[in-house]
Amino acid sequence: MTRSLVLETPAAEPAAITRHYLAKLSVETDPSDVHHDQLSGQDHFLLLDVRASSAYEDCHAAGALSMPYREISTESTADWSKDRLIVVYCWSPACNGGAKAALRLSELGFQVKEMLGGIEYWRREGFPVEGSSVTAAPLVG
Repeated sequence: MTRSLVLETPAAEPAAITRHYLAKLSVETDPSDVHHDQLSGQDHFLLLDVRASSAYEDCHAAGALSMPYREISTESTADWSKDRLIVVYCWSPACNGGAKAALRLSELGFQVKEMLGGIEYWRREGFPVEGSSVTAAPLVG
């Protein structure tokens, strides 16, 4: 009889699974949910593009602000409310700039979620973009 690679490590108990996915969803969102909230007038979060300024200028998610993750500091965020959620994104699933930005912002006391898929999946889903070169901008960095 062939052994199961799926069951080689037993599944967790439902309570552990619940804790895992609740923790995961508390720090992540996706382009569809962000766009849905934008369309419905939800303004409880700041959408933040954390790529290089030049990439933002070429093409970014509609409504996003620019703050390259390397520039995130106490001084650069001094005017931001810590009561407002910040949703960060970078290039794509292969880019960890969003994770680096989320870490820096959380260390400064902000609540943060990372938008999975970054600008690549925002564009793949056909959501609105702004910038000086939206049609010619690369899909990934």
